[in-house]
Amino acid sequence: MRRLHRIRRALNYVNLSTPLGLLVARLGRARVTAGPDGLILAYGYRFPFPVAGAFTVGNVVLTRHEEGYLTGGLLRHEGRHASQYMVCAGLPMLPLYGVAMVVSILICGHQASWNVFERLADLEDGNYPYKSPWWRRKDTASSA
Repeated sequence: MRRLHRIRRALNYVNLSTPLGLLVARLGRARVTAGPDGLILAYGYRFPFPVAGAFTVGNVVLTRHEEGYLTGGLLRHEGRHASQYMVCAGLPMLPLYGVAMVVSILICGHQASWNVFERLADLEDGNYPYKSPWWRRKDTASSA
């Protein structure tokens, strides 16, 4: 494990984001297993919220899907979110992410396309679309 990942793992425990992620996994009755780069993978999460295929709280990556779903680009995307928790000093990431999601919806009508956290984690790796801001879209109704 790289030094950055060891630091991220330690800081996300100290800032309480990983313990919160473990609590969420337990409440959602997810199966927890050790993952790469100090991540903790939680499969079979049972709550319907959030809607995403996977989400991260601290170093815990949760998904409703079965083992094997968290691989490749998606796992790298979620690992970047774990680093964002570290940079945001843990739990402040949650309201900051909420604000970024609202801003993205106002800009383009999609919760992730202009969300700074999702863009920094790489939209494509997270399986999110890139949507243009509403003011740059062509008005198809007026061109008919």
